[in-house]
Amino acid sequence: MEDTICAIATSLGVGAISIIRVSGKDTINIVNKIFKGKDLTKVQSHTIHYGYICDGEEIVDEVLVSVMLAPKTYTKEDIIEINSHGSINATNKIMELLLDNGCRIAEPGEFTKRAFLNGRIDLTQAESVNDLINASSDNQRKLALNNLQGTLTKRIRNFRKELVTLMASIEVNIDYPEYDDIEVMTKETLIPRLNKLKDELKSLIMDSKNSRIINEGINVAIVGRPNVGKSSILNKLLDEKKAIVTNIAGTTRDIVEGSISLNGFKVNFIDTAGIRKTTDIVEKIGVTKSKKVIKDADLVVVVLNGNEKLTLDDEKLIKNIPSKKRIIFVNKSDLKLKISLEDNYILGNSKENLGLDSLKNAIIDKLNLENITKDMTYISNVRQIDLLKKALKSIEEALNNLVIMPVDIALIDVKNAWNYLGEITGEVYQDELIDTLFSNFCLGK
Repeated sequence: MEDTICAIATSLGVGAISIIRVSGKDTINIVNKIFKGKDLTKVQSHTIHYGYICDGEEIVDEVLVSVMLAPKTYTKEDIIEINSHGSINATNKIMELLLDNGCRIAEPGEFTKRAFLNGRIDLTQAESVNDLINASSDNQRKLALNNLQGTLTKRIRNFRKELVTLMASIEVNIDYPEYDDIEVMTKETLIPRLNKLKDELKSLIMDSKNSRIINEGINVAIVGRPNVGKSSILNKLLDEKKAIVTNIAGTTRDIVEGSISLNGFKVNFIDTAGIRKTTDIVEKIGVTKSKKVIKDADLVVVVLNGNEKLTLDDEKLIKNIPSKKRIIFVNKSDLKLKISLEDNYILGNSKENLGLDSLKNAIIDKLNLENITKDMTYISNVRQIDLLKKALKSIEEALNNLVIMPVDIALIDVKNAWNYLGEITGEVYQDELIDTLFSNFCLGK
């Protein structure tokens, strides 16, 4: 934290510009040594200055230098950003000059780490910075931006505020029982408040599946007997010839995948081997994989051949997949319809692209995608979910203990819950955790 750090903030390569970021107490003096233009020690904060980076008398590059003085900066330290031409040679030369004059190369994520340690952002916001950089869809970007603005932090801090109020009341009752003007914390007053917190934490944990859908996408398995048109449907949905299509049953023997964007969500379609009894060893492996994909998928599209009567294999497949998890697509509507179904289904054919828009709309409705983005206050990663579950478990243990034990015994579990929630925002943390977390960031951020 005492060092002045520097790093290339843009992707290294040939481009229009390259940005080198410098942060620390000696930032202004170090950059001033190699900058020819204005005296940077005398300029106002948040100003941009034209000039040259020089190695002695030799001009290295023509640059714009942005000066931002503490504490109103990303790291709450003095920061300078050098905008140079996007030459690999010039960029590396500027970095070399900065290192020669007292900087050191920043570790991955060290600028954001300093922002956290200096109190500008909390840990959930820091993680959101990385999520925002890596966002590959509109909804990922919106979720990361929402958490970066502190919406999730406010909710976690409200939980902690309620817990610390309960802790204080219990401790005052224990230490100063003689006072009559304080709230007496009995089981009758404590249990309802803990139950309310428990329900709110459960709700937040349940909603975390929405963040997984936003960040990782939706896995939709396309299943059915051989030769019902699964691969053709996949190719049409992806608008590319991803899977091999022939009239030979059992052509698809392994998993074939592809993704599209649907309502701002990444949808991973998975074409599976046709499910049937077979003596072919390779096809057997494909069928086993298909069954696993069905189990793990968020949604299953069961494809049936409309030109054939429903078979026992079809009936078994439909029966083994819960209705809330499946969509039935009756394919080959261009041929004479012979199938009879009691279940709701979408009728279409991949040959003429009929029914595929209806299939996409059914996916949106089945997974309630329209409502997922209405409230973006979601826990966004495994670390946060794990700590939330630990906090919930502590509150449940406090409630269980209150059945047979006095109120003051619950104080231990309530305090544990308070600490776990503090780890989410970084108000409670270990140095090793912080180092590991920020090591996943890119250089220059």
